[in-house]
Amino acid sequence: MTEAAKGSRAAGIPGLVRGLAATARTLARPTHTSEYPDAPPSLPPRSRGVIALLAENCTSCMLCARECPDWCIYIDSHKETVPATTPGGRDRQRNVLDRFAIDFSLCMYCGICVEVCPFDALFWSPEFEYAELDIRELLHERDRLGQWMATVPPPPALDERSADPAEVSALGKPARAPRAPRQAAAEEGQA
Repeated sequence: MTEAAKGSRAAGIPGLVRGLAATARTLARPTHTSEYPDAPPSLPPRSRGVIALLAENCTSCMLCARECPDWCIYIDSHKETVPATTPGGRDRQRNVLDRFAIDFSLCMYCGICVEVCPFDALFWSPEFEYAELDIRELLHERDRLGQWMATVPPPPALDERSADPAEVSALGKPARAPRAPRQAAAEEGQA
């Protein structure tokens, strides 16, 4: 064996020992990963999972379907005549929702449909476990979308120190006085 071969073998042993030492240190540390099926993940409070539908608020205006870049929202409706409430009044027509479906195999979860809905019929739900074995079963109809409304978190509380909305100030109502945090806590404790 040549001197160069002996020198390279001797130089490799300390590197091997350092590598094994790094592996041993890593084995002694606790892991940072969670075992997902066994332990549910802790999600942020307003995480995006699936889109939920509040069908009572939907007026079939089709804004969500028109604004969807993937065209994955399908809406069917019909017009229904509502009789006049006063004598001599005119009958009105309103849209009645027949079908509302979202194809989650096409959806890219951009949230444009939730943002453009003027009647607050669409919401983000943190539910994310809706995988299917067949891609055709990812077309969810309104009954399944409505079941996810139970998992939608409440909206965040308004900031007490914020200015009144323009609608309130336009009505000429007196502005609400800002409350101190201790006063607000005392009022909540009395209620």
